Amino acid sequence: MSILSQTVSLGPLGFTLSQLLMVFALMVALVVGALLGRRHRVVVSDALFTLILVGFVAARVVFVLRYRESYDSLLAMIDIRDGGFDITAGVIAALLWLCWRSWRSQTLRRPLAAAVLSAVVAWGGLSGLILLMDNQARPVPGLELASMEAGQVNLRAFQEDAGRPMVVNLWATWCPPCRREMPVLAEAQTERDDIDFVFVNVGEEPETINDFLGSETLELQNILLDRNNRLGSMTGAHVLPTTLFYNADGMLVDSHTGELSRATLRQGLEKLGSR
Repeated sequence: MSILSQTVSLGPLGFTLSQLLMVFALMVALVVGALLGRRHRVVVSDALFTLILVGFVAARVVFVLRYRESYDSLLAMIDIRDGGFDITAGVIAALLWLCWRSWRSQTLRRPLAAAVLSAVVAWGGLSGLILLMDNQARPVPGLELASMEAGQVNLRAFQEDAGRPMVVNLWATWCPPCRREMPVLAEAQTERDDIDFVFVNVGEEPETINDFLGSETLELQNILLDRNNRLGSMTGAHVLPTTLFYNADGMLVDSHTGELSRATLRQGLEKLGSR
């Protein structure tokens, strides 16, 4: 995965590096807004939080509209745990609101614009620097893992022999979002014979996995065992669940940290260039 998609564990919570950079950029904007707002005798923080809310809501609404056939209820549409957002739409909506708010309030215009610009520079500068330091392709790791069926499976050799795109899901039965997303992945594995789905269980015994599959009446193919999370260490996937999307050339084209819905899985599959 891109280094910005690699995860960091903070206690029971997990964040991608990109998310942490966004939080840092927000803090920069709040500090700059507070300093300039004091000078101009205006409160900037309220406008900043409204700006974020507008972008957040717009990004979610547009994503849901794009993949509306993948949602079967209103509750699923508003459940943001699947991480489904249209970033471009969110940025455009936020910029439009920023222009409107600046036009409405001349005293707020300069400090708000400076706060937003400082956040963009902080996030963009650090992100660009990190990407330049880690500008490398990320192929399927040549890691051998035990198969639930029998023997060892080399992930890279498995993908190269098949010559198809491959989706690798890192999961565990004790992980609630892993359990919730598994029916979606099982359904996709049945429907998409042009893509290989591989399920890498982290740290559990075959008996535990079989008990879970039996209780949920799930049938999965290509279950591999990674007792020490070696794949997570090699790919930077330190949070479960994590799903990696490799194209037919065996190169990583996308990753998703956290629970998948049908919509976010479909979004990832679209980037594989398959049917």
